[in-house]
Amino acid sequence: MNTIDTVKQADVKVMSGRVVSDKMDKTVVVHVERTFIHPLYGKTVRSSKKYKVHDQSNAVQVGDLVEIAHCRPLSKTKYMTLVRVLSAKR
Repeated sequence: MNTIDTVKQADVKVMSGRVVSDKMDKTVVVHVERTFIHPLYGKTVRSSKKYKVHDQSNAVQVGDLVEIAHCRPLSKTKYMTLVRVLSAKR
């Protein structure tokens, strides 16, 4: 592996979240929650977002904790891919 591959892998943003929908084929919806300190008031703020994530093998189910990463755009709204399942709710 050369340094270019290492830089590309380091630039990929990886997040973890919980699967909230698996009704689509090869696509799941993952709810990601993040916390940050408000720059002016110093209060801890929670914000959340839902991402459509590509799941090639339809392996995950609702309630699973998964790790996702950015990839090339796969459709109009899908630009994330499933990296691994952190914990399965079975």
